[in-house]
Amino acid sequence: MRPHTAGIIHSHTSFSDPALRNKPGRIQMTEMKYPVQLKLRIDWSELDLFGHVNNVSFFKYIQAARVHYWEKCGLTALHKKSNIGPLLAFCSCDFRQPLFYPGHITLYSRMEFIKNTSFGIVHKLVNQKDITVAEAKDVMVLFDYTLHQKTSFPKTLKAKIEKLEGRTF
Repeated sequence: MRPHTAGIIHSHTSFSDPALRNKPGRIQMTEMKYPVQLKLRIDWSELDLFGHVNNVSFFKYIQAARVHYWEKCGLTALHKKSNIGPLLAFCSCDFRQPLFYPGHITLYSRMEFIKNTSFGIVHKLVNQKDITVAEAKDVMVLFDYTLHQKTSFPKTLKAKIEKLEGRTF
């Protein structure tokens, strides 16, 4: 990551046009296991002028799921112990269906990849009717906040994630 881009959050949004579904750059979720789940209540304050949940709220849901995954895999504990933690480099969301109040949303999350200093988490957002309303992807860099530089992914953390996911990376 170039120093001048550190800490910048990039976001990409798009709508679920069937003609665009298989285009390069589109998120293509497979029916893989999502070991981490988070259920959230839709709040009336999240609605926009058109009566559905505003797209900004989707990114708040994704953030909640991201942090929940960090807690489940031990990344939050690593940060508290060593000041090494994630730095969000990229977040994208493909919107499939609108969300409405009242209701709830369940976010299913799994690790997509682990590289030397970066990793990715994908999320599937599902409404109370079990319909996928959005799919999201995060790319993060593991960052040493004391030295102010990216750092290698610890083998112990990778092992915890592999146990959580039930697969190897």
